[in-house]
Amino acid sequence: MPAQKIISEYEHKMEKTVEVLKDELKAVRSGLASTALVENIKVDYYGTPTLLKQLATLATPQSDTIIIKPFDPGSVKEIEKAIKNSDISIAPIVDGKVIRLNVPPLSEERRKHLVGQAKQIGEQAKVGLRNLRRDAIKHLEQEEEGGLITEDDLEKGRKHIDDIVKKYTDNIDHIIKSKSDEIMLK
Repeated sequence: MPAQKIISEYEHKMEKTVEVLKDELKAVRSGLASTALVENIKVDYYGTPTLLKQLATLATPQSDTIIIKPFDPGSVKEIEKAIKNSDISIAPIVDGKVIRLNVPPLSEERRKHLVGQAKQIGEQAKVGLRNLRRDAIKHLEQEEEGGLITEDDLEKGRKHIDDIVKKYTDNIDHIIKSKSDEIMLK
């Protein structure tokens, strides 16, 4: 396999790592109500774990309220139970066929804790990048040992992989800084 193909394959995997990071950070609470806080909660819908965003319309009519309107009014109890069992620490208020979540303001201590949680998620993504870097270099070395690429291609490939990892690491740092700033806003 040519070196460039290996590099682009691993670059694609690194891009996916950053996308997963962004999705994970959506679930980390900031001071404002966001449907991303609840959309990936799994609800036991007729025996099948189903994402909340597939069962209901989610809206934030105010900066401190999330409204959940199930497509099937019979699923209100299951949705309420799933929210109570989730780790968002917000009590659902059932109002007929609609569920309301009042998002309380965050204390300074809680904000700092959430920033730490966001940084930890970012560090996990960076570890994933480093593992992909290691795997890509190992793959290039195997190709060089097999005589499929030259030693020069191996060195160029290593440098290129290092540059790509630096680019995505900087991107992760920027994403974490943005999320931290969002959390610390009052």
